[in-house]
Amino acid sequence: MGILGNLFGSSRSSLQATVDAQKSALATMVRAKYDAAQTSDLNRNHWARADHLSADAALQPAVRQTLRNRARYELRNNSYAAGIASTWSNDLVGTGPRLQLDLGPDVSPEAVRSIEHAVSDWADTIDLGRKLRIAKTSKISDGEVFGLKTNNRRLRGVQLDLKLVEADQVMSPAGFYSTEQDVDGVRFDGDGNVTDYWISKRHPGSLSQAFLLDGNWVDSDYVCHWFHATRPGQHRGVPEIAPALELFALLRRYTLAVVTAAETAASFAAILKTTMPADGSGAASLETLETMPIVRGMAIAAPDGWEPVQMKAEHPTSSHDAFVRRLINEIAAALGMPYIVASLDSSSANYSSMRGDYLVYRKRIAVERSDMERTFLDPLLYSWLDEAVAVPGLIPRGLPPFAAWNWTWVWDGFEHVDPLKEANADAAMIGGNMASLAETCAKRGRDWRVVLRQRAAEKALERELGVEPADTASRQPQPAAVEDDTEDDA
Repeated sequence: MGILGNLFGSSRSSLQATVDAQKSALATMVRAKYDAAQTSDLNRNHWARADHLSADAALQPAVRQTLRNRARYELRNNSYAAGIASTWSNDLVGTGPRLQLDLGPDVSPEAVRSIEHAVSDWADTIDLGRKLRIAKTSKISDGEVFGLKTNNRRLRGVQLDLKLVEADQVMSPAGFYSTEQDVDGVRFDGDGNVTDYWISKRHPGSLSQAFLLDGNWVDSDYVCHWFHATRPGQHRGVPEIAPALELFALLRRYTLAVVTAAETAASFAAILKTTMPADGSGAASLETLETMPIVRGMAIAAPDGWEPVQMKAEHPTSSHDAFVRRLINEIAAALGMPYIVASLDSSSANYSSMRGDYLVYRKRIAVERSDMERTFLDPLLYSWLDEAVAVPGLIPRGLPPFAAWNWTWVWDGFEHVDPLKEANADAAMIGGNMASLAETCAKRGRDWRVVLRQRAAEKALERELGVEPADTASRQPQPAAVEDDTEDDA
């Protein structure tokens, strides 16, 4: 048995050595096909911090806290960072979304409007638009935000309210991983569905000392979690401006360095330089760094052997503006935002380039709005309806069940750089049955039914007052001229 054991042991060792050699050879062959997979003296330091950690392991609580702290610092102290966050949240949310219901032809328009108005009044009461703007700002700086559905007893009728919770308050009470289904305060079932969140009653950084275990698990049905994910299997958010944090810091440091250099040069009105030999023979006795006042508009005589020299005002350098523009452009690219929006400067853009930049930006806005509807608005509407049925007279009778309801959220539209060209395009799309009036009005943040009712009322009043309508042909959108890239600057 000992001999057989030695034979099998020797064979197993030999087989393992062969497998290891094959793996090594295969890895070498695969790396040989990609220059980026090679490690050399030139790229060794550049990729020294590359790792193979999972999404959740790479975003451990300490890492996310450091990123959040630095991102919040930049938003408080960097004017460009604060402006980008404000612009992005305002463009995304605007004055707030509005509900537009479609309950079918059997439901009266008055019943539909009554529900829409009730939801709009409730949203205004809880200040939903402002909370959504704050949620977007938190997603930029913190990478995530939590919305807690609460009961506000001061509200009349539906008492549903939304309380925003910072990422610092959602943590695991037993460390990073309490179980395999617990990722820093987010707990899952066996299928990967979020079941509940651990939410601390107080912020860890509040004036009152927060105790780690002073919190409770909250069912996921009562929590809206909106976070920025970049990898599969990621369950906590990373700040959206994380790739640009060092660029923000570099931008401020460079600006301060340029200002310091300019102030230093301007502080020295003149410097006395000796023309005598190094031994100082014959020169007037002047102590090193000695200063003397210069009276404005007066002429003075320099001591014998000395002549005044004025420092050259070489700061800010001619490359300062180009450097700042390049940094802001790179920062904006990480956020999916064009330079003209990030800097609020379109002086160097023409009409065509502005339209192209805004098309990409508005695609990003549309994606963000879709995520916000899925994360916040739809769950809130379901909860609102659950409470509204218990409020007498709030929901009209005879409506189909909630499962059969169709709705959309109407957001603020974007003003066109050239309204006439947009009107021509919309008229052509509607006339060719490639777009609807509802879709066209939604782009401007308006309800097509309100527009039609208002136009009908205006036309009826025109007929009543005997006002002659303008020539129909003159009011029709005219074909737009062919545009090119040489169009006047916007």
